[in-house]
Amino acid sequence: MADPGLAPRVVVTGMGVVTSIGQTVANFWNGLNQGRSGICPIEGVELYNLKVRIAGQIRDFDHRARLRHWQRDKTILFSDRFSWLAAAAADEAIKQSSLEVPFKGAHRVACVIGSGAGGQITGETASRNVFILNKRAVHPMTLPRIVGSTATAHVSIEYGAKGPTFGVCSAGASAAHAIGIGRDYIRHGLVDVAVVGGSDSMITYGGMLACQALRLLSPQGCFPFARKRDGIVLAEGAGVLVLESERHATERGAKMLAELCGLGLTSNSTDMVHPDIEATSEAMRRALDDAKLEPAAIDYLNANGTATILNDLNETQAIKNVFGRHAANMGVSSTKSMYGNPMGASGGIEAVACLKAMEAGWMPPTIGLDERDPQCDLDYVPNVRREKKLTYTMSNSFGLGGLNAVLVLGPPPA
Repeated sequence: MADPGLAPRVVVTGMGVVTSIGQTVANFWNGLNQGRSGICPIEGVELYNLKVRIAGQIRDFDHRARLRHWQRDKTILFSDRFSWLAAAAADEAIKQSSLEVPFKGAHRVACVIGSGAGGQITGETASRNVFILNKRAVHPMTLPRIVGSTATAHVSIEYGAKGPTFGVCSAGASAAHAIGIGRDYIRHGLVDVAVVGGSDSMITYGGMLACQALRLLSPQGCFPFARKRDGIVLAEGAGVLVLESERHATERGAKMLAELCGLGLTSNSTDMVHPDIEATSEAMRRALDDAKLEPAAIDYLNANGTATILNDLNETQAIKNVFGRHAANMGVSSTKSMYGNPMGASGGIEAVACLKAMEAGWMPPTIGLDERDPQCDLDYVPNVRREKKLTYTMSNSFGLGGLNAVLVLGPPPA
């Protein structure tokens, strides 16, 4: 175990994403640069009587082509879509990290990938086959496909991670919680490397119906902080990071992309649906305290920004509570405006957005912000990216049920 007084610094050495605006980090970043929308009419899913028929759906994702080089785990090709997305994102992140695979010191490598819904597609398909099509059996891989930890298991098998390996479920905060767990394992000396993030794919009749019943879904689009906003747009995707201790990365000569400086975790403990200003404010404060930073040090904040009426109002007020006067000078944007709400993958994807913003020196926009809600009165980087040198960034993930996780990212150690 590491000496608590000498906790190792934790750095990012790899990142990978799959989203509706780009299926690699380069394409995703280009999509953010262009202010591209990946929200479109849903294809290939029987929608029956659904009123809402748009989503952030990933088109033309060929899992067989993307994962054809996998050697140790051929069963990935027979898994659920959320596992394919996680595997593709993890593959990209691990390749960028230049770690040798199968991993050396495998028991010192953790793999934690979050998911809010797990194998939603498989579960719904199996139920339809049995109860509607009257089939007498389901696919032999049905159970492994459904389980929420399946994506993590696939990645650990392919790359040989033998340390702590499991899934995390905390709705829209799942990926951020997974990233925080990996960081803490490294800080406490349990592992040297952690493959962490999140993945979700629940654009199904049942998934859409459940969100529609809760009156979460917008029939027109995702417009965070805008006067016209009226709900989320369900999306799918994956975002994965490779974390390492600074020493481990230095000893192998790895390029360090950034430092994971701060983590703030809270629970609203009040309501399953309605957000709580005090708890989300406290999560941001704790992340700043953990990073040993003053609020004015944050140059850009990637907001949870779901585009529901109450969530955006409360997040705006929480940011003001924490950042005071600096809130008016800080760029804040919701990249969900472009790719929708990928649930448990959100924190991983948005951490990548922060990392790339720091690298490139510009803030991604909030698109569709033609008329701001007067009560949402911060600088949301409307419609077009903005050049700015960024030293420290923050990413907010606030999940259904009041589960909050905030990350602070900064420059790699000198």
